[in-house]
Formats: sequence, structure tokens, C-alpha cells
Amino acid sequence: MARIFDVIEYPVEMVDEIVHRFPESGPADFRLGSQLIVREAQAAVFFRDGNALDVFGPGRHTLTTANLPLITQTLQNLFTSGKTVFPAEVYFVSMREFPDRKWGTPQPIIVRNPGMGLGVALLQGFGTYSFQVKDPQQFVTQIVGARSSYPLSAIEERLRTILLSKLQDVLGETAVRRSVPEIIGLTEELGAAVRAKAQEDFAALGLTLKTFYIGNLKPSEKSAEELRAMGMLDVATYTQLQAADAMRDAAQNPSGGAGLTAGIGAGMGIGNLMGQALQQGTQAPSQGAAGSFSMPEVMTPAEAAQLLRVSEADVLAAIQEGSLKAKKIGNTYRISRQALEEFLKS
Repeated sequence: MARIFDVIEYPVEMVDEIVHRFPESGPADFRLGSQLIVREAQAAVFFRDGNALDVFGPGRHTLTTANLPLITQTLQNLFTSGKTVFPAEVYFVSMREFPDRKWGTPQPIIVRNPGMGLGVALLQGFGTYSFQVKDPQQFVTQIVGARSSYPLSAIEERLRTILLSKLQDVLGETAVRRSVPEIIGLTEELGAAVRAKAQEDFAALGLTLKTFYIGNLKPSEKSAEELRAMGMLDVATYTQLQAADAMRDAAQNPSGGAGLTAGIGAGMGIGNLMGQALQQGTQAPSQGAAGSFSMPEVMTPAEAAQLLRVSEADVLAAIQEGSLKAKKIGNTYRISRQALEEFLKS
């Protein structure tokens, strides 16, 4: 036999819960004259036979034929027979804003970066967003179904997927007219664009996106192997970036120097550096403009460092680590052109 409730309420703050069904399990009968208590930042949706019938806002409501017209219409025969009990379910929906939800890019987002490095960049970011239930009946009908409780965690992955999809669209559109360094400085504008793009998808769920903030946006530090696995590198570029990775690893060695690279920076600079070094290495010495530098047959560590656009300490660290071959004469090193080219190609 179904239980009869004279008071219908859910006196819980619902911090991590969006929807809670009353009763949680089993059938329930309510009577005309019962008290429905809906707290601030709540809405109560009446269901019968799987259909949403009425929605109540905050306050104390006495259930009557006047404020339950849809229910009483469906139960007209029951009431005319003198009975005042009707079966139903009530879903309490939190109408508060859920703030400071976290989002991040599990995989970097690829954007065009013409004229720099590989011609593309890999961007990673993270930040926060907040949302709120806009249409409680739509949210319960479309998302919750017959669950007795719907926690915040049940919807977050879906919302993050929507947001990351919109962020990828916005970055792609912005990269058409802006360089990657400029894009990284437009976090406020990008956040506003993502919020505008995502509103329609949130509204389809009965939600509204209140805020979307980009806390940080930066190039990914993917290795050459990871970039190649993503299908982003040809053989020549892969070889260059392998050399950059090798120099970075040597610099991170406790016996190494101050660090030859700070990570490949998603192709924002190292691709250019290595390509230019190889190109200069294949050119004959020339009498260029003042300040120009071509690769001679034999170089000092300082000359090699100038060619590679790194510090002399970094070159010495690579020599001591053994990845760059050099001849020690007295207290100084000499590096052949062939040795430097082999080092860049290794």
C-alpha cells in the first residue's frame, strides 16, 4: 500500500545535488490539503505516470484543485467519487548557481600558426565556469529521468565536453586573424565568445551558462615523439625536433649546463631555430651585411653558440654530456662544421 504524505519537503541545501525525488523510492499518495514546502533556490516539479504536470516555486503551498489544475483534470473521476488522495512524485530541483566548476584541456587544441615554427601550435588551458538550472521541468524531463537523485558530478563531464568543443571553435576562428602570442593574451575575449557559443547547448538541457573564465592558456610542451604520433610532423621536422629534445634532456642532466631549450613550445620557435641552423650550415661563407654569421669549417664554443642562438654554457654542457663532438686543445674546445651538423641531425 502506498504511503500518504501530508507534508512534502526536502530540507537540504543541495550543494552537490541538482535534483532529488520525493519519495526516493516506492509509490506515494498525496492528499488535497497537504502542505508542499519549497525552499529558497528550489523548485518542485510534480510528475504522474512519467509526465510533468505542475511546477511550484519557493514558499508554502496548500495543495488544492485551484493550484493543481493539471493533476485534478487527470483525476476528475477520482475527485467526483469523493476521494481526495492522488498518486504522484515530486522532484525538488536546485535553482542556485553552481560556481567554480573546473574545466581543462585533457589533450592540446591544435590551431594554425602561420609563419612561426611548425605553422601550427598546440594550446592547453584551464579555468572555471558556473551554471544554473533555467527550466526545471525541461531539465528533469530531458536529463534526470526516473533517478531518485541527480548529483552535480553526473552532468559535469557533459558540460565540459560542450565547453571544450566551443573553445576549439573559438580558437580556430581567432587564429585566422591573430597570431598565437596574441591569442594567448585574449583570455577575457575568448571566454566571452565561448560563453556566447555555448548558451544554446546549455539551454537545450534546461540550463544557463552563467560564467566561463580562462585561467591560463599556453603552448603545450609535447615532445617530438608525441607530436609525430599525432600526425603533425614530417620526417625533416621530426629530425629537427628530436635534436631539440636531446639538447633539452642533456641540459636537464645534473652534469649538464643551464638548459639549451625550455621545451619545444608546440613549435612556436624551435622549428625555426633548427631549420635556420641547418640552412645556414649548408651555405658557403659569405660577406653579408654587418652582424650576419655563416657556419665556418671550425668553430669555437662561442661561435657555435652564436649560430645556434643559445649561450656558450649550453654548448659546453652538450660537449661535456657527449652529444656534441668537439676537440679539446689545451683548455679550449674546437667544433667542426661536420660535428655540429651531425649533432643537429642526431
